[in-house]
Amino acid sequence: MKSPLRALLVAVVALLLAPLAARAAELSPVTIEPAFPNVHLGGALYLDHPRDGSDRIVVVQQSGQISLIDNDPKATPRPMADLRDRIRAGGEEGLLGLAFHPDFKRNRQLFLHFTAIDMPRRGIIARFTMDPSLQRIDPASQEILLTIPQPYSNHNGGMIAFGPDGMLYIGLGDGGNGGDPHNNGQNKNTLLGKILRIDVDKPEAGRAYAIPADNPFVGQPGVRGEIWALGLRNPWRFSFDRKTGDLWAGDVGQNLWEEIDLIKKGENYGWNVFEGSRPFRAPGVADAGPFTPPIVDYSHNAGVCVTGGYVYRGKKIPALEGAYLYGDFGRGTIWAIHYEPGKPVKPMVLGNVPALASFGEDRDGEVYIVSLQGTIFRFAPRE
Repeated sequence: MKSPLRALLVAVVALLLAPLAARAAELSPVTIEPAFPNVHLGGALYLDHPRDGSDRIVVVQQSGQISLIDNDPKATPRPMADLRDRIRAGGEEGLLGLAFHPDFKRNRQLFLHFTAIDMPRRGIIARFTMDPSLQRIDPASQEILLTIPQPYSNHNGGMIAFGPDGMLYIGLGDGGNGGDPHNNGQNKNTLLGKILRIDVDKPEAGRAYAIPADNPFVGQPGVRGEIWALGLRNPWRFSFDRKTGDLWAGDVGQNLWEEIDLIKKGENYGWNVFEGSRPFRAPGVADAGPFTPPIVDYSHNAGVCVTGGYVYRGKKIPALEGAYLYGDFGRGTIWAIHYEPGKPVKPMVLGNVPALASFGEDRDGEVYIVSLQGTIFRFAPRE
């Protein structure tokens, strides 16, 4: 948990560093501007595009509402779903993630990650179907694939996305409280503190999904086969590089360090033995190791809650080609890094967006920024 004194000290440091951040942003190759001036969706948490060939944008709100927007600066939102009757929203709970099936245009399937409205506290991964016109989600079509018991109301993760392999990847936090009191991050017999990988097209063994045979821990006794990677505290947002297929994640830290990870099959990212690249506690006999360090981490002098983003593969800003973009929810700072294995990582400040909840991509790979306050921003080349 973050103490009031620590929060005060962090805020003071932020004020002192603000002029430096402003000067750094002036050197950025981009400006940041509202993408849809007529759109204001309070509690916006995520943005995606349907895989139906259209140039449309979908925005998810924490409350359980989903809106459809034509990718036009003059556009206004249209209701796509209202699922508030089944979702508990507030704090770190709510409608947290959405993923369109790779074959969405044909099967009209999409998947949601949300907090169930009733107790006991739990996260739900469910399949839904769109109407034939691909305009609205049918609430009655809900099929629950996975139920995740949650011991606390925080650190739920939230992101779900299909990989280039057609599998659904699911990001789950360590279950909450502070310091991972149940050691979920290092426990392979729980789904918490992990990134999962499942096959939603092949139900098996009484489940609504299959566990891919090439998952790293399949067949090991006392281990959940759904696990793809472990040792994560709260992987709020992750994404796949459109060009390389690499899986990037922002993992929210405890009190001192925020981190960006390059997620690979079967690897252990250290929580709660490490926070970022620094020791958090002494390893115990049950800690598997070896631990994979982050690609980059930053202290709470620079930010307090990382928001993972995307590798830029759009066409409008050539200077960002191949750069991984990420930000901080608390400070609003947005950075870019060009990563090459074995070489130092040098983050560049691109700008600032208040309450930076998420990034998202459109059909063409252009990247947007979602503010919890309700505005959708985009990058534009600096003239």
